[in-house]
Amino acid sequence: MKKILSILSLVAVMGLAASPVSYAEETVTETITVQETVSTDAAPAAEAPAAAEAAPAAEAAPAPTLDVGNTAFMIVATVLVILMTIPGLALFYGGLVRQKNMLSVLMQVFVVFSMISVLWAAYGYSMAFSEGNMIVGGLSKAFLAGITPASLSGTIPEYVFLTFQLTFAAITPGLIVGGFAERMKFSAVLLFTALWVTFAYIPIAHMVWGGGYLAELGAKDFAGGTVVHINAGIAALIGAIMLGKRIGYGKEAMPPHNLVMTMIGASLLWVGWFGFNVGSELAADGIAGMVLINTQLATGSAVLGWIFAEWLFRGKPSMLGAASGAVAGLVAITPACGFIGPMGSIILGFTASFVSLWGVTKLKGALGYDDSLDVFGVHGLAGIWGAVGTGVLMSPGLGGVGYAEGVTMGGQVSTQIIAVVVTLIWTGIVSVILYKVVDAVVGLRVSEEYEREGLDTTEHGERAYSL
Repeated sequence: MKKILSILSLVAVMGLAASPVSYAEETVTETITVQETVSTDAAPAAEAPAAAEAAPAAEAAPAPTLDVGNTAFMIVATVLVILMTIPGLALFYGGLVRQKNMLSVLMQVFVVFSMISVLWAAYGYSMAFSEGNMIVGGLSKAFLAGITPASLSGTIPEYVFLTFQLTFAAITPGLIVGGFAERMKFSAVLLFTALWVTFAYIPIAHMVWGGGYLAELGAKDFAGGTVVHINAGIAALIGAIMLGKRIGYGKEAMPPHNLVMTMIGASLLWVGWFGFNVGSELAADGIAGMVLINTQLATGSAVLGWIFAEWLFRGKPSMLGAASGAVAGLVAITPACGFIGPMGSIILGFTASFVSLWGVTKLKGALGYDDSLDVFGVHGLAGIWGAVGTGVLMSPGLGGVGYAEGVTMGGQVSTQIIAVVVTLIWTGIVSVILYKVVDAVVGLRVSEEYEREGLDTTEHGERAYSL
């Protein structure tokens, strides 16, 4: 427990030295039907009855209407995020583990994505995006109550908006799987995921995107730096520590069994990430175009940064390094993509690759934890870097969109740091509690015999390859 607390303290301090908006980031989504009109309050009769009667109807706010183009755009963006999860994330992770555990990782990502889809419809969407308090929403839309094909969220059907948000909720615990890969029971993965999404993901999503505390504070997280990547990164780190190292870690070679598959997965992540980031604008407009180029440039520069660093310090650039750099760049640009300019994106992506490379080598080695697939090193650290970098690079002088009235660079950076620290502390504490609960109920780790044989056969009775 002392080691866990020291890790939590470290990452909190890193947040203070190193934070995120999305406009997937609509705050609380109101259910509006196509047939509804917007009512305007009449002026008090005692003050200006004549003026109220004479007010032209044209001044009334127009009723929200369905935009077919935006709707089509958001449906495509939603499907792209599904693509980046299954098969993208699943193949990326599957290639990184040893052959005897490949199917177990594919199974975990695939089933977690499926389970959270159902829980999101049951209560997740309502608790994240309906009216509530500063930490969590309510249950007014539980089981999608009151939502119909005519319901709108802005200019798109609410069904489309909630499905887009569903994909974010479902991929985030899928990322966590990489932290404890090759040693956690399948039953424990499912139980932990259901509880974690309920008590960690949903509150952070509401605080940032649902009109809660961090939204009120002015934190900027365009597509999920805090909500997805820092959130998943700290949960994965806590899981890696609490489960302990894999048998033979540090003594036996544990190379990825199929880097071709990892490269394919990374490529699908890159493609699907445009749905993730560009879709978070919720409209096919000029900002969406800016997000498109920002995402591409940050990712490309991060690939170059990572392989140059490998070339410099290790003598050879690797395919694994290029794939890891791409993911680091994608993560870093996620909170910033709608607020900074293209040149700022290049800077952010390039520097993120060095931060993550340091995390998966020096930091991991110094602290001695076994984060199997480097979820914290890549998603956690690049997410922190991108979140805080957002506050700097959104400056108009650096090509960004600028700050709200009265907000300075220092003020925005401070707000970003608060968002990072709140996410680290909230999710860190919740994750420790939930891992302990799951361990007490079903047990976290497979037996030594099962782990040595491999989870594919012992947990699922299958083999990835029959050669």
